[in-house]
Amino acid sequence: MSVIDWLLAGDPAIRWQVRRDLLDDPEGAALDRDLVAREGWGAALLAMQREDGSWAGGAWWPAERPDPDDGQPWTGTAHVLMLLVRLGVDPGSRPVRAAVRRAFDGVRWEDGDAPFLEGEDEACTLATAIAVGAYFGEDMRGPVRRLLADRRRDGGWNCDPPARSQRSSLHSTIGALEALELYRRSREPEPAVAIAMEDAHALLLERGLMYRRSTGEVIDPAFQRFSFPPYWHYDVLRALDHLRSTGSPPDPRLAEAIALVRSKQTSAGQWPLENTHRGDVPLTLEDGDGRPSRWNTLRAMRVLAWWEGA
Repeated sequence: MSVIDWLLAGDPAIRWQVRRDLLDDPEGAALDRDLVAREGWGAALLAMQREDGSWAGGAWWPAERPDPDDGQPWTGTAHVLMLLVRLGVDPGSRPVRAAVRRAFDGVRWEDGDAPFLEGEDEACTLATAIAVGAYFGEDMRGPVRRLLADRRRDGGWNCDPPARSQRSSLHSTIGALEALELYRRSREPEPAVAIAMEDAHALLLERGLMYRRSTGEVIDPAFQRFSFPPYWHYDVLRALDHLRSTGSPPDPRLAEAIALVRSKQTSAGQWPLENTHRGDVPLTLEDGDGRPSRWNTLRAMRVLAWWEGA
């Protein structure tokens, strides 16, 4: 079985993106995308929604929080909706529209009791609300203005308040960038959004996606281990896939990051899952760390196709 055949043997959420990004098969992609809400992971996630519109009874946190030693729970509404976005569920699908409407109308954030689409005051939940709202066609101009106002002096974002840190976090910055890219696709061009994204991209590129600007050392070894779903965590593959998604030409400063991606390909042509984030999850999408990962393989292959096609 070829790597492409192996990918196409996966869930509809994998298949439609393989057809779109690797096979240039828009008709096949559309047919598989239509299945995401009705079969496999997407359908299973939609079936978990509660009558109050939430998943697990809360916005960021489930109603019943587990022991902190068990890790961050990923079962709350924000994480499930973001997972549906990553699966590429059709936002126009009738069951999807009904589910997100119930969530937007019924779920409120834990800190401040704001409606879901308003987000909270910090960049992580605000970016999540923007990403989900923009993907599903909501007007997110107000939350975007708040996110832009929360930029740090170096051009990125930090989910800690400015009083605690004026320096950006790559975790917070990649989440904000992904949200702004989804917002950018949903509207006419806005200069302020373009400028903010350019500045944040420069921050990533100056660091080669993983190095300290001051010493040249790797900021965090976890950045070099690829996970899916990433949740709020940054890694090099996630950053590369974001840059690819913007349609920007590859930058020469990405050469070492690309070499890192290539180094992880196995003799079978696949990429493994490396860094599953601890905590309760709504669904298990992969076979575990060290095993071949369809998500990492798909994303690595489309990043390399982008790089090599420049």
